This record gives sequence, C-alpha cells and structure tokens, in this order.
Amino acid sequence: MVHAPSRREMIRQFAAFLLASPLMAEIEKPDLKDSTKLANVFDFRELARRLIDPVAFDYMDEGGKDEISLAENRLAFRRLILRPRFLTDVHQIDVSTDLLGRKLDSPVYICPAGGKNCFRLAGEEETARGAALANAMYISNGGVEEYLASSEAPAHWWRYTTGGQFHTPDAMLDFVERLEDSSCTGICFTVDSMLVSHRERSIHNGLVRSWCNLGSIPRDEDGELVSNPNDRPWVTGEYPGRLFPTPTWETVKQLRDITELKIMLKGLMTAEDVEMAVQVGADTVVVSNHGARQLDHTGSTIEALPECVRAAAGRIPVLVDGGFRRGTDILKALAIGATAVGIARPYLWGLACYGRDGVARVLELLKTELALDMGMSGVARMSDIKPSLVRWRNWSYEGGLQR
Repeated sequence: MVHAPSRREMIRQFAAFLLASPLMAEIEKPDLKDSTKLANVFDFRELARRLIDPVAFDYMDEGGKDEISLAENRLAFRRLILRPRFLTDVHQIDVSTDLLGRKLDSPVYICPAGGKNCFRLAGEEETARGAALANAMYISNGGVEEYLASSEAPAHWWRYTTGGQFHTPDAMLDFVERLEDSSCTGICFTVDSMLVSHRERSIHNGLVRSWCNLGSIPRDEDGELVSNPNDRPWVTGEYPGRLFPTPTWETVKQLRDITELKIMLKGLMTAEDVEMAVQVGADTVVVSNHGARQLDHTGSTIEALPECVRAAAGRIPVLVDGGFRRGTDILKALAIGATAVGIARPYLWGLACYGRDGVARVLELLKTELALDMGMSGVARMSDIKPSLVRWRNWSYEGGLQR
C-alpha cells in the first residue's frame, strides 16, 4: 500500500526543497506597484505564500478549529449586494472620515496582529512605519514605543491589550500613566482572547509560538523543524484555565474611572455587549471575531454588524474587522453603519513581501478601490453612503470558498 504523506510531512518536504533550492536565496518579486503582477490584495497573499516558511504562512492564514467562521467572514459578503444610483456628481471623491474628533485619510485602519516576526524581522515596527507612510490609523501590539515617540510615527495610534495589565489596580494605573505620557490616542482592549483557541493547522505543524519572536521558523539543513526542551508547542486535550481572574465589565469601569484616554472595546458581536460598552463608558467598539481565530461558529462580522450599530444608536462609533479584502467589502460595511474598517491579514501579506512599503501599498490599494467603488455606486463622500445603498438577499454558502 502506498503511504499518503500527512500535511505535516508535505510541509517538511516542501521546506526542505526550498532550503535546498537556489530559488530560496531570492524568489523573484515584481516591482511593488506593478499592477500586472500585484493588482489586488490577493496577489500579495499568493506572493507571501511563496516567500515565507509554510508553517509561518499557516499560522497567518488559519482560523480556529473547523475554520467555519473563517470561511463565512468572506462568504457573507455575497449576501449583501450594492444598489448603485446614477447621474450623481462623482467627479471628486473624498474617502476621509472623522473618528472621535480625529480626521482619517481613509476609513481603513491597521488592526493588531501578533507574531509579526514570523513574517518579517522587526515586523511590528515595519507595520507602524507602513501605517505612517499611508497616514493610516494604527493599533500597536507594543514593543515599538521609541519609534512611536518620534516625529515619524502615525498621527493616530492606539495601544492594544488583552487585559494582562489589569490584574491589579497598580498594574492598570502604571499601564495607563505610561500611555498618557505618550502620543497615544487610547487603549484598544481586545475582549475575546481570555483563553487561546485550538488553531489546528499550527497544532498539526508543531508550531512553537515563541518562534515568532526569533524572526524565522528554525529549521536544520534537511528542512526539519528545530526545537529545544523548553519549547512548548500548541496541544489539545488540556483543560482551560488561567492563574488570575479574567477581566469583566467592572474592569472596564475601573479603567474608565482612571483615564481620559479613549477606550476601544474590540471583539464584540452582539447588541447586548454593545449596550454594555456604552453603559460602562467605552468610546468606541469593534465588531470582530478575531479574524475567526478564536471561537468558531460565530458567523461573520458583516452579519453581526447591523445589530451592533442599532444597539449603539449613534451614541458611539462602531468599527468592524474580519474578512475585508475589497473596496466593495468596505463600502458595504460603511453603508450598514460602520465608521471605519480594520484589516490584518492583507497588510501582513504586504509586510511579508515588502516590509513597510508593502503595508502602505496594501492600504493604498484598498483606499483606491473604495474610492472607485463609491464613484461607481453614485456616492462621492462618506456622508453620501446610506443604508439604502445595500440590501440583503438569501444566499447559500455552497459553491466554494472565496479567498
């Protein structure tokens, strides 16, 4: 009987081939603005897949467990169609918008994403510099405070946390005071990561998450992954738990009481939680399922967005992320009521391929796609985008996965 290689064996064999190949020394990359090769963000994905270690690419690309929500984040856009209006003046299109008193050149912003060094050395700083090049809002994972204190930093940036700095009142106060002494806009508190999901591509691949602090996936000359006794790969079968109590709504109230920094709650998917966010004093919320990397079977964020916008009722702006790849995706979210749209994997593809310039180029492509799609829909300004621009229709998810 012929033995069919496992996914892990195929990845090892492919990595060994790349390491032995002269092509690995320098895979030919097109000019960054060559639209015959890099016409859209999906082209950056394909190039990134060729350039980085297969284990790193799986870590970037995967979702939680069965990856149902990962697929639905994209597929759900098919259910929402545009209703273009014509004979309106669209000779000048303006995609700038206001968020909490700050003007943004574009409603597309940089979401936080961990493990960037798996894709590019000094990945966090390269991402921040790319956001600055594009004049885009940026949410920082941290570790680049020196750059963010410089005159070159993005004008509008937030600091990400999953609540680890909130274990004690003193720790919270120290975290807040350091940010208040910086140019930080506010705190992005991601609320859906109190426990870490099973990401089974990485589990099958034997990924050790700390490898992403090294700048590359460690392999020997035969392409085998190199580990040491202190490495701790993801595993299944371990009952979940944490050493400290996890944050609650009371934590957000305490945070609100000690700072005037803006507070963004990221990871909400229901009207009930948006209402709670308003009640405890959050300045904005992000409708997000963590790129479908945490709890699976939540549905898509574009489907959750309408109830969250209704719950906010204009009291706070509602942002959204999850599966946005096209200008039309962004336009649909704006029509439903989102103030801005976050991206992660698309800019990571750009980061992996070209560093900061790739991040900026991905943002530029999405910004120009949005402007073009607005013009073809008969809207020239953000204020012209109304709920009547879209409608939902019945749609089966059968028929294949969109990227």
